[in-house]
Parts: sequence; C-alpha cells; structure tokens
Amino acid sequence: MRELVVFNNVTLDGYFAGVNGDFSWAHSGNDDAEFNAFVAENASGGGQLLFGRITYELMASYWPTPNAIQNDPIVADRMNSMPKVVFSRTLDKVSWSNTKLVKGDIASEIRKMKKQPGKGMAILGSGSIVSQLAPEGLIDEYQVVVNPVVLGKGRTMFDGIKEMLTLKLTKTRTFANGKVFLCYEPMV
Repeated sequence: MRELVVFNNVTLDGYFAGVNGDFSWAHSGNDDAEFNAFVAENASGGGQLLFGRITYELMASYWPTPNAIQNDPIVADRMNSMPKVVFSRTLDKVSWSNTKLVKGDIASEIRKMKKQPGKGMAILGSGSIVSQLAPEGLIDEYQVVVNPVVLGKGRTMFDGIKEMLTLKLTKTRTFANGKVFLCYEPMV
C-alpha cells in the first residue's frame, strides 16, 4: 500500500501560513548549505504530490517560472516533472505539467490512491486536506520543519480537527539556520 506523507514548514508558534496566507517567512535561512541539500534530497524522493487549490495555485505560479528554475534548479525540475493531484471543488482545469484535477470526496479518493501501485504520495501545504485526512487515519507520516519565527497569528495545518491526534516522534534533525526537522507517525 502506498504511504501518504505530509511535509510542511511551520513557525515556532505552530502556524503554517500567516493571516493572509503569507509563507515568505519559510524562505529565511535558506543560505544554509546543509538545509538546501536536505530540501533538494527530499524533493528527489519521487512519488506523487497532492495539493488543495490554494497551495496548488501558489506552487503552479512559481515552480514553472524561469525565476524558480534559475534560483533552485534541482527542486524546480522535480516539482515540474513529478505527477501532481489537486483536490478542488472550484477549479475547472489545471495547467501545470503532470497535474490531475480531482473534484470528488478527498478521503474516498485517497483510499483508492493508496491501494494503487507506485511510489508514495506527499501533501505539501494544503492544511484543509491535512485536517480532513488526519482524523480518517489516512496520513502515515507528518514531516514538519519548525522555523525560528513567531507570527502571533495565522493558520495551522490542523484547523478544524475535533479530536486529539497522538503522534510518535520518529526522527529529528537540526540545521545551522535554526530550523528543526521533526518526523512523526500516528500512534495506533
């Protein structure tokens, strides 16, 4: 069965997006060579990327651009070539290469996708998807990069969760730029 991983940057106070969806804070400290190598290595894992509409529109507006290809060629190549799925009830079409639009029930679609052969799947951003799939027990691993930034308010990737999720820490890694990678699995 294919695994589903969530990979998100969060602030020290737990937000993955600022009040107006601002995400620029996650790019601070990107002059750390070890962290950049980690990001490039993570992007080369293959598999399939999953997005909600908002994250899809953000990613599709950046990664195919000459600016992204010049500034971060390895990650841009992976992001542009990997198969992608965007879950949206409002989009009518998608234009980013290798992207499929799914309008159905997210949990049902993920159950089907997990049974298909192939490499794993990763949700980037897309807190609305995370908060829908987490209570269903469909997320196998949570990968979080904690950034040394405090926003004071914003949006968590778990907005709307009604019951406590208990997770087990499986991996950590600290970078010179102050970012900390944490990896968790749900406890069963």
